[in-house]
Amino acid sequence: MSDIKIGLAGNPNVGKTSLFNQLTGLHQHVGNWPGKTVEKAEGFLNYNKHKINIVDLPGNYALSAHSIEEIVSRDFIVDESSDVIINVIDANNLERNLYLTIQMMELGTNLIIALNMNKFAKKREYYINIKELSKLLGVPVIEIEATDDTGKKELLETVENLAKNPVNSSKKLVYGKELEEHLQDLQRVIEEDKNLLNVPSSWTAIKLLENDDIIIEKVNNSTSCGKIFKELEILKKHLNDVFGESIEEIIANYRYAFIDGLIKETVNKPEIEKVTITEKIDNIVTNRILGLPVFIAIMWAIFQITFIVGFPLQNLIDQLFGVLGEYVLIIFGESWFSSLIVDGIIGGVGGVLTFLPIIFLMFLMISILEDSGYLARAAFVMDKIMHKLVGLHGKAFIPMILGFGCSVPGIMATRTMEHERDRILTMLIIPFMSCSARLPVYALFVAGFFSIYQGEVILSLYLLGIVVAIIIAFLFKKVLFKGMTSPFVMELPSYKLPSVKGVLMHTWEKGYGFIKRAGTIILAASVIIWILSSLPVGVEYGSQMSITGQIGTFISPIFAPLGFGNWQSSISLIFGLVAKEIVVATFCTLFGVAEVGTGMTTLLHGLFTPLSAYSFMVFVLLYVPCFAAIATVKQETSSWKWPLMIIAITTFTAYVVSFIIYQGGLLLGFT
Repeated sequence: MSDIKIGLAGNPNVGKTSLFNQLTGLHQHVGNWPGKTVEKAEGFLNYNKHKINIVDLPGNYALSAHSIEEIVSRDFIVDESSDVIINVIDANNLERNLYLTIQMMELGTNLIIALNMNKFAKKREYYINIKELSKLLGVPVIEIEATDDTGKKELLETVENLAKNPVNSSKKLVYGKELEEHLQDLQRVIEEDKNLLNVPSSWTAIKLLENDDIIIEKVNNSTSCGKIFKELEILKKHLNDVFGESIEEIIANYRYAFIDGLIKETVNKPEIEKVTITEKIDNIVTNRILGLPVFIAIMWAIFQITFIVGFPLQNLIDQLFGVLGEYVLIIFGESWFSSLIVDGIIGGVGGVLTFLPIIFLMFLMISILEDSGYLARAAFVMDKIMHKLVGLHGKAFIPMILGFGCSVPGIMATRTMEHERDRILTMLIIPFMSCSARLPVYALFVAGFFSIYQGEVILSLYLLGIVVAIIIAFLFKKVLFKGMTSPFVMELPSYKLPSVKGVLMHTWEKGYGFIKRAGTIILAASVIIWILSSLPVGVEYGSQMSITGQIGTFISPIFAPLGFGNWQSSISLIFGLVAKEIVVATFCTLFGVAEVGTGMTTLLHGLFTPLSAYSFMVFVLLYVPCFAAIATVKQETSSWKWPLMIIAITTFTAYVVSFIIYQGGLLLGFT
């Protein structure tokens, strides 16, 4: 079986990842590009006698050297020896999407166009002449629907054929006599150095005109660099004299002129376009007055659905672990070994795993919002608020939304931000987003103290995290990051019905990380907590005289003004520095699996009041993020300055806000 290596390229929101999931199914994994923080998804499928390896390239609008994603995509096309590149295009936005296509054609890429979302285009009465488009581009154009099998067989047949018989996609490009004739002079000088010919000389010439830093550095190492740069300056001067515009504008105009010609020859649109469903919905959800209330209402509905549906399933799992604990005691009797299994492993890991239904339901809801196209609207709605208050545009809200799932990918997502100060500022506030690891803590406490208002209480914590993040960003912007960020243009993808397969795969990808932590970090922490709760030898397990009890007792006075000055809470917060789920695992390990559920609620009522319980949840929301998040900030910034600042700021903020809530609540008569 021979291998075929292909890359999926395209703009964001064109269905590239949906096609990747459709083709590869479960045969995929995620990692980082060597030496880069950009995530890459790889997978494979077997077709005829070929194993087709597929790489989902980062979504880009261009192949310049302006962002890591663009460089990664370009490097893959140039250096990775891929057999075929599949360029996924949205049939509703041909003009914008083809700009990336043209740049890949400049590279002579062995290219297939996968024309997606044709159903939506036909509803808008867009009629595309596929055969003519393919003829004018000189590459195969296949109609597909990324969410189902439409066009899949034809696409794979074309991949197989093109891998055997590559095409030079640059042959059909026409940029006009003025540019092409003078480019040839520069190309001839470039071609004198064979080391520069791993890519078409025409592409190198265009990139030199565009002041591409990577290509300039490459040419600097050439033996012909002097002649090349001399010819480059002659060409730049000539083009400036003729057109009176910047070179970048001249190149872009030629590309768009070629695209305009393609559109006129191949696409028919109605003279008066119908108002689409997307536009009708956006009149409400992105409305300057209604947008924010709609966002809050949607989040509230997510929490209500999550807890109403999730709690019965959680109780069922809880009962199963209770039966398992009783079964272990029957087999091994009362011994240190049974205590380790029941109180340590089942109590700690099992206590956290009971929250799996809630975690998975939350990820399911978020995946539906993401795949439907709504999350981009949430960032759009937040743009005015964030730009006006803290000088951060709505693009910063996208990593913050990712932080609802996990801080680590949220922090890594800041790499898409153009300005370093904005990137670092966004990193500093992402830890205030309520990640999924905190959800078990909330679920435990709302079940015990706020069962009637579960959705409202959880929503208040998520909104509090956003508000605190904006306040902290405002203060940082005044002190450390002075200067306003320019507004940005955000693409809002068309709404679409998420595919069941895609949503389930996204949910599993996110939820699997929670299960993996339960089987590794939380398991190890639960065993350590059990050991420390059993020592010194002879003390009652989980008592105040144990090592955990003594440590917790020593630090508990610090938290007394916040309403939770008991030693159990103190030690749980210490262990929670590793991962926030361990806060719950600590309580479960200390109290034993038999106490999870109703028994756990009874014990918590002995330690907390509703006011102090809410104060505790706020502290868990705002205090130091997990070790993985801190390590990611260190990796992204190549400095300990910012991780240490996050530790200091989050700890201080958590203490101050919890203090205000608890002491303010007491003054108002709450208990």
